Amino acid sequence: MTLMAAVQMVSAPEVAANLETAGRLIAQAAAAGAKLVALPENFYIIGRHEGDKVKVREEDGRGPIQDFLSSVSKRHRLWILAGTVPISTQDETRIRSACLLYDDTGKRVARYDKRHLFRFRQGEESYDEARSVEPGTKPVAVDSPFGRLGLSVCYDVRFPERYRELGDVDVIFVPSAFTVPTGQAHWETLLRARAIENQAYVIAPAQGGTHASGRRTYGHTMVIDPWGMVLGVHPEGEGIVVADIDLEHSRQLRRRFA
Repeated sequence: MTLMAAVQMVSAPEVAANLETAGRLIAQAAAAGAKLVALPENFYIIGRHEGDKVKVREEDGRGPIQDFLSSVSKRHRLWILAGTVPISTQDETRIRSACLLYDDTGKRVARYDKRHLFRFRQGEESYDEARSVEPGTKPVAVDSPFGRLGLSVCYDVRFPERYRELGDVDVIFVPSAFTVPTGQAHWETLLRARAIENQAYVIAPAQGGTHASGRRTYGHTMVIDPWGMVLGVHPEGEGIVVADIDLEHSRQLRRRFA
């Protein structure tokens, strides 16, 4: 079995403050024995305006956010799944929301660009990610010492066919920043469904609280086993969820249903 941790944050409009918070929570997870730590979507910033994340974009492979992730994984000798990082595109008004995976030497081993962009309107609450984010096009799964890992981001969770494209995976990551209305209605249901139908663990680090702009995110960071059982949840505010990932458990389920 391997301990993995999912981090919940309430990210601020300042990158430096968020990196400090992420570093502190990663250290807490490392002290608890986690070998892999997953950060939520937009861990680096939730600004006062949608375009704020574009202003802190980085070239692929270099920049303060990516340097932080590499150095902290190396320092604590653990793997880090960075929910999303703002990677530059040819369109200066948009970024790729890239989910990056680093190994315990600080080397980046995978990049997945969020494919499904969120659009939602209810009352005065309105979102359209396509204004500032360019969608990705390819599924990404990668082998690791902890089994085969499948990468996804937030709104992807509503599209089960995308997870089938990953093939057999042992752990699925869903770093997110769900709204409160959609989270209350669907968050746990969708995560448990993805775990059950893929017979895989689901690790879903989330944003969870009220941000500087007044935006509220749902939180409820979760780890779910391949049978659909919730192994741990952190409802609101910053914190971590640590759980044992038992690959033999998922493999037994697959043999049983083969």
